[in-house]
Amino acid sequence: MALSGMQRAANCLGMTHLAFLSGRSVIALSGADRVGFLNGLVSNDVAEAAPGRVVWSALLTAQGKWVADFFIFAEDGRLLLDCEAAQTTMLLQRLQRYKLRADIALTSTGLGVYVAWDGEPEAQGMTAAPDPRLEAAGWRLIGPPGLAANADAGAYDLHRLSLGLPDGSRDLESEKTVLLEAGFERLNGVSWTKGCYMGQELTARTRYRGLIKRRLVPVRAQRDLPPPGTPVTSEGRDIGHMRSSSGTIGLATLRIDALGAKDISCGAINLEVVGPAWAQEQEIA
Repeated sequence: MALSGMQRAANCLGMTHLAFLSGRSVIALSGADRVGFLNGLVSNDVAEAAPGRVVWSALLTAQGKWVADFFIFAEDGRLLLDCEAAQTTMLLQRLQRYKLRADIALTSTGLGVYVAWDGEPEAQGMTAAPDPRLEAAGWRLIGPPGLAANADAGAYDLHRLSLGLPDGSRDLESEKTVLLEAGFERLNGVSWTKGCYMGQELTARTRYRGLIKRRLVPVRAQRDLPPPGTPVTSEGRDIGHMRSSSGTIGLATLRIDALGAKDISCGAINLEVVGPAWAQEQEIA
């Protein structure tokens, strides 16, 4: 029996783990001005996106606060933005607002987002590139929904938490988080040379003047962590709050001056702050 194109693509995906991320969607940006238009809005250099190379970038407010982040793929004649599904409508509206006379077109596609790790995928029929944040993070892939997968989104969540990688609005606060609080500069999410973009002034100022007062840091405990938003304390003092977690590992936003404290807790749960290799220059004791 002849295989469908979708089945052939699935059979060619030879990797250890492949998961479909139902919480992600894909926006297409086409038109002659697509690269220059997006480059003037986001934190990273869109011109670096090419077949086999994806760019991770963020859209900020004019005051330099996080609004959304996404992975930018380049195909012939268009850019594909791998973004949070819940933010698709908002992103389309915001980007359309800045269009003016630029030759661009924005559309929501029906494509799905996949991730692969612990092996290089043979991604025939898909758009694929290594995750630009960390080599250990694996690969990002875009293709039709419904391809065979041997892992689920929960397994990937454990993988990315073990690496200390943020996951959009689960870990960052809209119009509040500064990129350097979440390690974007160490995870290849910011270009310091590409020129102006919305929110650049504050981003540069936080780098050169050391204005960061809090960090998104990996934490672990002896039992399951409480839900996002639960206060984190040290010696009775509020020092931050939980963000995303899975079981006993997670991420929390904490004050830098409290990262070396020995009695950090979240509710009745004792926390240990752990530093992934990429963040060893951060203020983690």
